Formats: sequence, structure tokens, C-alpha cells
Amino acid sequence: MKTRIIQNEPEPPDSTGAVDATVTEPQRTRNLAARMGGWSASHKKTAIFGWLAFIAVAFMIGNLVGTKQLEANKAGAGEAGRANAILADEFKQAQGDSVLIQSKSKTVDDPAFKAAVRDVTRTIARLKEVKKIQSPFTGDRQGRISKDRHSALATLELRTTDLKKAMTLDAAVGKALAAVAQRHPGIAVEEFGVNAETQMDKAVKSDFMKAGAFSIPLTLIILVVAFGALVAAGLPLLLALTAVFATLGLLALPSHLIPLDSDISVVVLLIGLAVGVDYSLFYLKRAREERAAGRSETEALEIAAATSGRAVLVSGLTVMIAMAGMLFTGDKTFMGFGVATMIVVAVAVLGSLTVLPALLAALGGKVDRLRVPFLHKLGRSGGGGRAWSAILDRVLRRPLVSAVAATALLLALAAPALHLHLQTPGIETFPQNLSSIKTYNKLQKAFPGQANSAQVVVKTDDVRQPAVKTAIAELEHKAIATGEFFAPTDVEVNARHTVAVVTIAMQGKEADRKARAALQTLRNTVIPATVGQLEGADVSVTGGAANEKDSNDQFKHAMPFVFAFVLAFAFLLMLLTFRSIVIAIKAVLLNLLSVAAAYGALVLVFQHGWGKGLLGFSVTGGIIGFLPIFLFVILFGLSMDYHVFIISRIREAFDRGMTTEDAVAHGIKSTAGVVTSAALVMFGVFAIFASLQFMFLKQFGVGLAFAVLLDATIVRAVLLPASMKLLGDWNWYLPKWLEWLPRLEHGEPAERIDATRVPAPAPAA
Repeated sequence: MKTRIIQNEPEPPDSTGAVDATVTEPQRTRNLAARMGGWSASHKKTAIFGWLAFIAVAFMIGNLVGTKQLEANKAGAGEAGRANAILADEFKQAQGDSVLIQSKSKTVDDPAFKAAVRDVTRTIARLKEVKKIQSPFTGDRQGRISKDRHSALATLELRTTDLKKAMTLDAAVGKALAAVAQRHPGIAVEEFGVNAETQMDKAVKSDFMKAGAFSIPLTLIILVVAFGALVAAGLPLLLALTAVFATLGLLALPSHLIPLDSDISVVVLLIGLAVGVDYSLFYLKRAREERAAGRSETEALEIAAATSGRAVLVSGLTVMIAMAGMLFTGDKTFMGFGVATMIVVAVAVLGSLTVLPALLAALGGKVDRLRVPFLHKLGRSGGGGRAWSAILDRVLRRPLVSAVAATALLLALAAPALHLHLQTPGIETFPQNLSSIKTYNKLQKAFPGQANSAQVVVKTDDVRQPAVKTAIAELEHKAIATGEFFAPTDVEVNARHTVAVVTIAMQGKEADRKARAALQTLRNTVIPATVGQLEGADVSVTGGAANEKDSNDQFKHAMPFVFAFVLAFAFLLMLLTFRSIVIAIKAVLLNLLSVAAAYGALVLVFQHGWGKGLLGFSVTGGIIGFLPIFLFVILFGLSMDYHVFIISRIREAFDRGMTTEDAVAHGIKSTAGVVTSAALVMFGVFAIFASLQFMFLKQFGVGLAFAVLLDATIVRAVLLPASMKLLGDWNWYLPKWLEWLPRLEHGEPAERIDATRVPAPAPAA
């Protein structure tokens, strides 16, 4: 434990957060962030036009190189992923639909029903977009006529194997079937297949457009309230959006090594908006605070660069480390997410340390132009600071009670996470108001298992060999004999006769308990006794249940590695930054508590149905399989933004001679406004996602919004200061064998600081 000599003991901070600390400031060297900020402020035009040129070049790169998108059929995991890849490469199956003809009053034996079926087959067969259609009345009727004889099932194939082309061709099928339905009142004629992809694609795009359309104005409103001036509010949003725009162009380069998901732009917008606004808030708030304390514009920028700029640099590195954890999932979609988020964070950090100080230097006092009268006075009045001061004073008076209460609350919220159940997005997680989903539910009821099937992919030298044909026939027979699979079965062979696909209807819906049981029987019992005995054959199973199981298994396997990587490197970065093993351990523990509480909230809401009426969803009984890892890396990274910013301010005050308790009070009170504003921006954006119609977006939004709310209140306002008060100077403990770590300064770049000056209260947000 180091010994600190304080020339004059500082007085406790008053309720406004002002601290009188009479200490002599040691000689300081300018850190990297300070040097970058100083250069940008001295070369305003170069920095500003250089940033604009960087954005333009990034955009041109994106257009010239082109972004390579991940093929959906090659994004799977495990055995199912291998089967999907084989089908995509060697078995070009025609895209198609199932057509349900159904009547509540008539049966398939009724002349009117038969007439409707004939009309369907004749009308569809005449379409140039359709390759063939199979009537429920031709060939083997088993499985095509429902048991109650009120439903019949026709199947059609389009003249393409490409899903995107099929979505275009299928429009004509939809119009034709609608016309048939009008000609036969009382008989429903509906399709399910390619039209479901079309409708869900439109619904996803609609959700994402809604998220973008509401996120940006909501962020601007919060920033206007925070700063009380339109110019100051516009700078963080402008920087965040330009960082997103540049990233979308730069992503073309790594996409040729790691293909990207088609929805990557939404993830980039979400993360870019969050970190870009946060970093600008940190920087701009400190510059305004120093100007309010009487510094010149140049001095204020230098101090902001050396303090908040340095915190931005450390925060950015921490977030990038967290996002890099997605590379360890082994999932191609998440690996692309990891690369994209690391790039947008790096670009946001670069902009915060270069173009932002240049803009502030160019604007000078004009940054407070276009003031909103009432809001501007509110921001200057420190009302929010007084509220935080009142809370913090009570926490510091009773640190043990506060720490125990906060920890108990977080643990209670986290407890339900012990019963977290993973599931892959299936029909029940999609918007139930889509006509294709309604048709699917009718299909599932009329033909149990028909809308849910398993595909057994058999790859060998020649599937026409007698041994292969016999094994496939045995596979079909033994599968149906289990009672978990149903006729009819379907066998298709590729043009080279090297791959056979056996499609068998199975019990259950998508990947529920019954479907998982059937899959286990197929993989562990039926296949080993039949096609699994073929010498040299590659046998794999895919389908809804198989995709879910293999995907969840992969995420469960990857989770310990992702957690270990992120926690280890975050710990090392905190240790290096603050030269305290206690601060590093506590940073990891506090963020883990936030994440665990978010998991618990997800279980309460989406598995137990709390608030389902408010959020508008039906309980599906599980959490989307990839969500825990995705939430962990994002929450851990974004939570570190607040933590690094607050601890940097506390350490800065401590290094200037304050006691730990005074430093904690000063650090948290002086950062309360900006942390509140940043948290409100994140909470607002994530709450918008919670209002969308797709289940995975709802769960994503609820988890992030709840975690941000907890992190900015219970964790940072109660648990952090209470634990620091209890630990006292032990907060800064560094073992002797780690004394070789470099010393990083946390204060201003000035050669000597007049510490007798009482800092003015920070403008509250």
C-alpha cells in the first residue's frame, strides 16, 4: 500500500459537488489522447476535412469492393450446418409451396371441394413461374388428405432453386391462389412456403426501419434536454452517424474473409449510435465543465482531451475486447457481428479523439448556439446534480447497508437465470399476424408433422447402388415404425447421383419437446441401424429441430470460452489502466452482476410471462439461443463505458490529493449528468427494440434496456460508491510484484494545476 502525503486535508464536498482540495499537482506528461486532441485543435481544417475525406473514401471502398453477404444455408452449426452446406453446394432443390385447401362444412368428397382442388391445380399449372404441381388426388393420397377429410394438401415447385428469385416468382402464385379462393366461397385456399420468407423479410425490414426512424430523433431529443442547445446536442449525434456511415463502407473489406449477415447494418447502427453518442458526451461535457470553471477555451480542450479523451480511448479498447469475444463462438453470423462492432467502435473512438476537438475548437462559444431557453437554464441549474448528490450522500453515510441491499437486489433479479431455457427462433417466435404463419398453424393442426420435418442427407459415391437404396428404404420404414415420424416420406436425388435427401414428417412443432425426442430417436437409433452402416457414406440430419439443437449446443460449448476471453482481457486492461488489482476485480464483478440480472429479467418476462400484455407477445417458454452470448458481449462492453469514465474521474481526484471518500463523491457527482444522459440514450434506443414484433428483437431490447437501467442506477449510483467507501485506500491496492506496470496519468495535461481553485458545479444533464 503506497503512502500518500496530503499537504492540506480537503474539506468534504458540499451538496453541489464542489470540492476544495489544496494540493500541489505533480509534473505531468501528455498522454496519447491529449496529443491527438491538441493536434486536432491546432489543425482544425485538416482534422475536419480529413474526417470528411475518410468517410468519403470508406464509402467509395464499399461501393468498389462490394460487401459479401453470408449465405443463410451455410451459416448453420454442427451436423445440421454440415447437411445444409451439402444441400446448398450439391443439391439445388427447387423452391416451392404447400397449398392448403380447407373447408369447415365440406369434405374432400364434396363436388364443390373437388372443383376447388381442380381449379387450384389447373390455374397454378398454367403459370410460367411454376415447374410442377402435385394434386392431393393423384398418386399416393396418404398424408395429403386430413383425417377429418376437411383439408387437402397440394405441393408445387417453382422454376428456381434460388430463394431470392423464388420470392419474386411466388408473387404470381399468391395472386392466382387469391383469385381461386374468390371463385369458391366457403373454401379456403392458402399457401405456405416461399411466401412466408417474403412476408417475414418485409416484417424484419419494417421492424428495422421503425427502430432507425425512432432511434435517431429520440436520441436528439435526449441530447437537447441534456445540453439545452441544438448545436451542442447535434455534435454527438453527427459524430455517431458519420462513424456508422464510414463503418458500413469499410465492412466491404473484411466481408470477403468473413461474410456478413444481411442485417449487419442494424447492429452497426445500434452499437455505433450508443458508443458514438457516449464518447462525444464524455468529451463535450468535460470541456463545458472546464469552461464553466473559468478555463480558457484552449485549456478546457486540453484538459478534456487528457481526461475524458483518455477515458474514451480506454473505454473503446474495452468494448472492442468484449466484441472480439464473438469471434470465439464459431458461428459465422456472430463472427461477422464481432468484426462489424469492433470496427464501428474503433471509428467512433477515432472521431471522438480527432474531429470532435477540432469542431469544438472551431465553434468555440458557438457550441451553445440555438439555445432552448427553459432547457438551457435547467441544464445550468444543476438540478440533476442535486438529486444525485442527495442519493450519494445517503449511500456514503451507510455504505454497508447500501452495498448489501444493492447486491441482494441484483442477486434476486439474477436468480431466475438459473432456469434459463434456450430455443432457436421458430414459428412461435415470429409475428403471428402474418397470413403465412396463420396458414402454417392450420397446416400443423390438419396434418400433424407435415409442416415439421427432418431431412436426412446421405452423401456417397452413387446413391443408385442397391445397398444405398435398401438402406434408405429401411430408414423410412424404421422411422415410421417408431410412431414419432409419419408418411408420406419423400426421397430426392441430385443430378450427379451423389446425394439423396430423405424428408420425413415428424411429431411436434418446430423444435419443441416432442420434436427433439423424435430427432434423438432418428440420430441415435434409426440412422445407425440403416444408412449409418453404409461404408464411406456421409450421413447428416437437418431441419427445424436439428438446426435448433446443434445451434444451441454450439453456443453452450462456446460460452465458457467467450466469457473467459472477455473477462480476462477486461481485467488486464483495467489493471493496466488504474494500477489496482481491486479496481480490476470489482469492475468485472459489477458488470457480471448487471449481465446476470438482465438474464434473470429475460426469464421472468419471456419464460414466465411478466409484462406480456404490455409488450404484446405470447409466451414461448424460452430465450433465443444466441441471445445470452450476444447480450453478454454487448452489455459488458457498454457497461465499461460508464465504469471507466467514473473511475477515471475518481482516480483523477484521488491523484490530486483527495481522500478516497471525497474522490468518490466528487467523481460520481461530477459525472452523474453525463452518465444519466448516456444511459437515457441507450435505454431509449433499446426500449424501441423491445416494442418490435419479432421475438428475438423484443428479447434483445428488453435485456439491454433493463441492464442499462440497472447499471446506471443501482450499480453505479449505489453499489460502486458504497463498495469504494468500505474498501477505502484498499481500492488502489497493487501487489509489489506488479509494481513494474507503467503509471498512466489520469489528470489534466497542465504542467502545474492550481488546486486551490474550487471547481464549479458541473452542468447537469
